[in-house]
Amino acid sequence: MSNLLPRQLLLLSLLAGFLTMALKTLAWYLTDSVGFLSDAIESLVNVAGASFALMMVTLAKRPADEHHPFGHTKAEYFSAAFEGGMIFLAALAIMFTAVERLLNPQPLLGLNIGIVLTVLASLLNLAVGLLLVKGGQQHQSPALEGDGKHLLTDVWTTAGVVIGVVLAALTGFIWLDALVAILVALHILREGGSILFKAINGLMDRALTAEQIATIEQIFVELGNRQAQFTHLRTRAAATQAFAQADLLVPGDWSVERAHQLADAAEQQLLSLGVQLTVHIEPLDYNSSDNRLLNPTVH
Repeated sequence: MSNLLPRQLLLLSLLAGFLTMALKTLAWYLTDSVGFLSDAIESLVNVAGASFALMMVTLAKRPADEHHPFGHTKAEYFSAAFEGGMIFLAALAIMFTAVERLLNPQPLLGLNIGIVLTVLASLLNLAVGLLLVKGGQQHQSPALEGDGKHLLTDVWTTAGVVIGVVLAALTGFIWLDALVAILVALHILREGGSILFKAINGLMDRALTAEQIATIEQIFVELGNRQAQFTHLRTRAAATQAFAQADLLVPGDWSVERAHQLADAAEQQLLSLGVQLTVHIEPLDYNSSDNRLLNPTVH
């Protein structure tokens, strides 16, 4: 399963989403629990999120063209933003329904079968969510990781719903069912905010991780020497792609061929790490007056 491609993982997520939504909707229908209803609504969000993520991952795989010379990988961030927005809408719907039920409590029926159906759906979400998070990290896909984390959040949400429903049945305090639904809404609002923040941060050309930057700097140190040095490093991440830019300062009497060979060596080493490097070659004397060598890297 860990070797599945992003599109295959999202198809699996979509299939699981339809199945869990059916199970949780049946649980709500049999019990008339607003807690189970809130869980079913979040499953609807899972289906919508997985569907949109599948479209965006498909778009992100399109090759670069005249109008998008760096490819379409940032489309994945729109998927994360869409899912975050859907979570907010679901939370509002849950809150509205729960408050109405809090004001007008209703008896709960058929809890045993409802709990069994909900737990089965939650176990399915747990398995698929773990696969998606692992796949998202492996493929550096924000759409996959966002969908997986949402499913794992759904597992905790379901656990809270089940506990609330059981407590309501055991104590006779039916209002606990509505209270748990409100807490679920607040919890998924927080998760939606986190997903939206990560999507916006990604669209703003976030730098590579500190570990990646340290690796690049080490390669520059190994390739450089007293005569030639790499400086002014800038990096950015675009979903599954990573980019870097740097200046290569060489003596003025170096040939173009010699400078190009060093720049090409750096580009090839970084390409093996999945980073597309662009090197700008400048004569060393030209930069000596602005003291850039005193601060050789800027991220």
